[in-house]
Amino acid sequence: MDALTLLLNRRSASRLTTPAPEGEALKNILNAGMRAPDHGALQPWHFIVMQDDGIIKFSQLLEKAAKTAGLGPEVEEKARNAPLRAPLIITVIAKVKPEHKVPEWEQVAAAGCSVHAMQMAAVAQGFGGIWRTGSWTKDPVVREGLGCEEHDKIVGFLYLGTPALKAPAKVAAPDLTPFVTYF
Repeated sequence: MDALTLLLNRRSASRLTTPAPEGEALKNILNAGMRAPDHGALQPWHFIVMQDDGIIKFSQLLEKAAKTAGLGPEVEEKARNAPLRAPLIITVIAKVKPEHKVPEWEQVAAAGCSVHAMQMAAVAQGFGGIWRTGSWTKDPVVREGLGCEEHDKIVGFLYLGTPALKAPAKVAAPDLTPFVTYF
């Protein structure tokens, strides 16, 4: 699939199964993340790859966060099961340097671009993925469990694997009118 077709037909795959990217495919995904636009060449990101036991540890971490927050048994179970929806998860953390000439928002945006690049690299190799965020990105138990420092921002959890459902090859082109102005 050429790059333009890939980008114009991008869609998330929320139901993922094995196999997950590994070996050269996983290396390509991580290398694509390293090529994200990056003002100042800061490389303001860190990738945590979770699979197998790592998925189980992440599951336990989310359950602990839900218990610590007193969210109740239903949310605890949902948190525990969330990581089990994919055989591979890459957590992307923006390693923000607050006193740098490159503004914080640009550093976070660069880390966000790395997530998108990794998802597109996965799809280009026949895998699927979904970029998940939510309240766990700011949860103190999750942040501590993932080794976040004070100024770090978790920009997302990239769930990767093989799509369990076959998606249409093409998606309808959006109406650009409400989103585009020519100046």
